[in-house]
Amino acid sequence: MSHLSITLTTQPPADFYAPNSVLSVENHQAKIHLTDPENELAVIQKAGRQLDGLGIMQIQLIGDWQIEQQWALAQSFTTTQKQLHIQWCDDQNKTELINRYECMLFTRNLINATPEDLSPEVLANSCANWLQSLTDHSISYSFCTGEELKKQGWMGIYHVGRGSTRPPVLLELDFNPTNNPNAHVSACLVGKGITFDSGGYSMKSSEGMLSMKCDMGGAATVTGGLGLAILRGLNKRVKLFLCCAENLVSGHAYKLGDVITYKNGTTVEIVNTDAEGRLVLADGLMAASETGAELIIDAATLTGAAQVALGSEYNAFFALDKNLEQRALKYANSEQEPAWALPLEKWHRNKCPSAFADTANSRPQKGGGGGGASNAAGFLSRFVNEDGAGWLHIDLAAAYNPSNTPCLPAGATAQGFRTIAKTLLEENNN
Repeated sequence: MSHLSITLTTQPPADFYAPNSVLSVENHQAKIHLTDPENELAVIQKAGRQLDGLGIMQIQLIGDWQIEQQWALAQSFTTTQKQLHIQWCDDQNKTELINRYECMLFTRNLINATPEDLSPEVLANSCANWLQSLTDHSISYSFCTGEELKKQGWMGIYHVGRGSTRPPVLLELDFNPTNNPNAHVSACLVGKGITFDSGGYSMKSSEGMLSMKCDMGGAATVTGGLGLAILRGLNKRVKLFLCCAENLVSGHAYKLGDVITYKNGTTVEIVNTDAEGRLVLADGLMAASETGAELIIDAATLTGAAQVALGSEYNAFFALDKNLEQRALKYANSEQEPAWALPLEKWHRNKCPSAFADTANSRPQKGGGGGGASNAAGFLSRFVNEDGAGWLHIDLAAAYNPSNTPCLPAGATAQGFRTIAKTLLEENNN
């Protein structure tokens, strides 16, 4: 059996099914039993994983489905090997679901790509080409690559990426629907695009390195979010900055004890080459700040500390602008993407002291020591305006699952792209 029609029911399954069963199948029809109203979407996701386990290849949703119910099943049933296999309900939500699904697939597939196939230049090109394919509006972009990064003063991306034979890249993409070159840039997105993270000379274990193809999840997620906002009708100018590099070991790689001097004059001592994400994001945040945009969102698979704090179900939000943070949490909740605010105050930027520079890039302790996620956010706050007005940092703790969970398949989740799209649209309407 490779094709099933799926309906929802609030009735329990027949007695001969296992206790707590959420799925029943008869002939070419299946029912998902919504017997736990407090966790309805999770029940649907668990049913999706069971359908996948049965080897079902195609599903058709029939009957009365709400939009988030359809989406929950799509998230859990879609795997790296099985995509474009869902026939949505023929209702008013179909266009939104088709658009949302395209953006999810782009984000997941990019994150799941092998590091051999996805060099920094390929990552930057893939994101630019995909966004151009979505709209007739004006999209232009430019790359700053390799030694040119050093000449232009983008020292974080340059130093992190110089150990690889495949050059690092800063992508600047301009979505300008007015076609007016003097139009105000209303928002900027900044994404961490580390296409593979060995840890550098602070080398990860084999187990820790295995899933590090996902370390460009920030770049994929902000691109997916911008794509969804465009498909939902974004009509304001937005710039995208992707900070792309491979963090590898070689005779030309950056080293512990090096000091990087940034474009804004900040000096940074390298005490951990595996704390590289914040080094590349610093360049992207400075480039975004130069535009004068009122809203800057960066996203990154930045710290293990965020995942220790929140697990793999929630993304972590950080902001000095507490009003923006609260609005963003509401957007995340409305988009069914769990998020939680972790502490960030101005004094967090001084939590990684150095005797040789303005700051170190971490603390010389495993995982950066206590409060590592907040300290990383504090480091980033040095590269936006003094009060952090209009800046939101997202640590993507929920971006990737190394193996199947009860609700989601192994690999990239794309969690966060809907929140970014919603934030762009809502904040631009304020």
